[in-house]
Amino acid sequence: MDRRLRNRIVIFLVLAGVFAYFLVWVIGRKPGVKILAVMPVRENLISSITSNGKVEPISPYVMRAQLDTFVEKILVTEGQKVKKGQLLMELNVNAAAAQLADARSKLLRAQDDLRAARAGGRADEAAKVTADLAKAEAEEDRLQRNHDALARLAAQQAATKQDLAANALALANAKADVTRLIAVKEEFDRQVRLEAERGELQVQQILSEIAALEDKVKDGRIVAPVDGTLYSLPVRTGDFVKVGDLLAEMADLHKVRVRAFIDEPDLGGLETGEPVTVTWDALPNRSWAGTTEVIPKEVVQRGARSVGELLCSVNNDKLELLPNINVDVRINSKEHKNVLAVPRGAVAYDGGNRYVYVVEPNQLGVGKARLEKREIKVGIADASDYEVVSGLREGEMVALPGDAELHDGMTVQVVKTNAS
Repeated sequence: MDRRLRNRIVIFLVLAGVFAYFLVWVIGRKPGVKILAVMPVRENLISSITSNGKVEPISPYVMRAQLDTFVEKILVTEGQKVKKGQLLMELNVNAAAAQLADARSKLLRAQDDLRAARAGGRADEAAKVTADLAKAEAEEDRLQRNHDALARLAAQQAATKQDLAANALALANAKADVTRLIAVKEEFDRQVRLEAERGELQVQQILSEIAALEDKVKDGRIVAPVDGTLYSLPVRTGDFVKVGDLLAEMADLHKVRVRAFIDEPDLGGLETGEPVTVTWDALPNRSWAGTTEVIPKEVVQRGARSVGELLCSVNNDKLELLPNINVDVRINSKEHKNVLAVPRGAVAYDGGNRYVYVVEPNQLGVGKARLEKREIKVGIADASDYEVVSGLREGEMVALPGDAELHDGMTVQVVKTNAS
C-alpha cells in the first residue's frame, strides 16, 4: 500500500477516535435524572375491589314501647341468645290494668241494657205501658157496648137521654185515653229502639276500649318474636319510656348483611354472585366469606366520596360479626392467568387514556437513556398491578415515578430496576 495513503488512513482513524471521544464527553456532561425502572413480567391477576362497609342483620326485629310508662323488670342481657316467646322485659301497666277492669264492668252493664232494649225495654216498664193500654181499650170496648145498648133502649123509651149522654161522654173520654196511651206505647217503643241502637254503639265502643287496654297490658310483656340474638338493649330497669321509644333489637345473626360502600369508578365491574371477603380490625386473624347480592342502582354522597351501596350476604356461623360494626370488604370479580403485568404506579392517566414511559437505552451505550411516552391498553387490575393488553412488549423497561416529573424525551439514568 502506498505510504501516503496509509498515513492518511491512520490520520483519519485518529481524528474519528478524537471526535467520538469528544462526542461521548459532551453527551456525558449532559445531566440525566436518576430514576427507578421496572420490567413487566407475566403473572396471574385477580381483579378485586376493596372498600369499607357496615354489618347489618338481614331480618331484624325491633321492639318499641307502645305506651308511656316505666320499665319494671328486665330479664335478659345484651348479646344473649333467646328463644321465640321468651319474656325479655316487663313494663309497668298498673294504670292500664285498672282501666281494663273498669271497662269490663261497664261492658257488663251495657250488655245488660242492650239485652233489655232488644227484648222491648225493661220488663216492668214495658208491662205497665202495655197494661195501661189494654185497660183503656177494655174500658172503651165496655162503654161502646153500653152506648149501643142504651141507644136501643132509648129508642124503645126504656132509657133516658141523660143516661145515653152520660155514657157518650164517658166513651169519648175512654177513646181519648186509648189514643193517648197508644201514643205513649209508640213513644216507649221508639225509645226502646233508640236505646237498643245506643246500646249497641256503646257496647262496640267499650269493646274497642277493652281491646286497646288489653293490647296495652299485653304490650307490657315484651317477648322474643323469633329465636335469635338480642344485640341491642338500650333501656334499664326504672327507665321512663315514651310511645315509640326503642326497647330492644334482635335477629338471627348466623347470616348477616354487609353494606359495602363502593367508590363510583369501581361500580361498573360489579356483578351479583361474586365472592366477597370481609375482615374486621377487632379480629385481625379472622375473615368471613360471602357473596354479592344487590348491585347499587344509584350513587350517594358519603362524606367526600361518591359511592354506591353494595349489599353482600355473609356467613357468620360463630356469631362473631356484630350489627353496626365497621369492616373492610374485598370483592374478587375476575381472574386472568399468565398476563403481562405492570405496576399501577408506572401507569399514568391522561384524557381517558393510560400510558407509560418506556426506557429507551442510549444507542451509544454510555449509561444514559431516553423516555418514550407510550399509550397502552389495560385489562383487569389488582391492588398493585394492571394487565397490559397492548402497547408494551416483554423485555421493555418502564419508568417508575419519583421526585422528578417524567416527560417524553427526557434523559434519564436508571439507577435501580425492580421486578414487577
